[in-house]
Amino acid sequence: MDTSADAFETHRPRLFGLAYRMLGVRADAEDVVQDAWLRWHGSDRTAIGNAEAWLVTIATRLSIDRLRSLRAERAHYTGFWLPEPLLDAWPDAEAPLAHLPDPAGSPEDALERAHDISTALLFVLEQLTPEERAAFLLREVFDADYAEVAHALGRSEAACRQLVHRARSHVQAARPRFSASPQAHADLLRRFAEAAQAGDFARIQALFAPDAELVSDGGGKVPSFGRVMAGARRLALLYFAIARRAARDGQAQQLHVVRVNGLPGLARFVGGRLESVQAVLVEGGLIRRIYTLRNPDKLARVRLPRGLVGR
Repeated sequence: MDTSADAFETHRPRLFGLAYRMLGVRADAEDVVQDAWLRWHGSDRTAIGNAEAWLVTIATRLSIDRLRSLRAERAHYTGFWLPEPLLDAWPDAEAPLAHLPDPAGSPEDALERAHDISTALLFVLEQLTPEERAAFLLREVFDADYAEVAHALGRSEAACRQLVHRARSHVQAARPRFSASPQAHADLLRRFAEAAQAGDFARIQALFAPDAELVSDGGGKVPSFGRVMAGARRLALLYFAIARRAARDGQAQQLHVVRVNGLPGLARFVGGRLESVQAVLVEGGLIRRIYTLRNPDKLARVRLPRGLVGR
């Protein structure tokens, strides 16, 4: 690659990480990165003092424009809208998640970065305006100072401080922040997967917190719940019924522990076909919330880790 391509590739993970967090769809994020590359390739790079700042500004503005058009579509979406997940294989929990920024740091830093790409956060960010979302991500996730945020958004620093303040207040009020080590999280999901595959109602219920919740996205294509489903017994009955139905229909079901947006989650196959991707939040050794993506249009675009298939 020539020098200009090398410079762009250096910043590609950051650009993709920003665009994906803004849009929640891999293909749209990749389009933003490609558009940024075309603008970079056609620019007078001798006039660009800071390549990273220039590219982040371009990617931010492209993402805001694209999100504005996507929000019009999502306003008519049936039920809850969940982001298209990024899946990675388990158990190699220390490997960096593909295409996302992975600066050096402690295991605690790695866990915090995983929360910053989690389905739970992206679900909350959907409720912000495009400008609030961009300001929050640049400041709170990518650690940009307010001068950088102001330059990227084309606003004053004072205006950007207000955007970040409003976004931060909303995220802190709405974002669940349950904590568990990745290994304990994955171990719990393995036990849950075994119980769910066996249709063992008592074991399933015992792994849910009493106030556990489930948010599902069927997109109007498959059955899902139009409101948050709550309560350990109700959720256990749901998973019990799913197992019974699969057995009745003669379709083998498998639940694989995978990384869903950086955190342990589940990929469920029925009859060898990906039926759902489930992001799972845990606390105190129990499941507290599940985000279940069932929309077949979205699932068709999910890139499965190599070797992960239903049998």
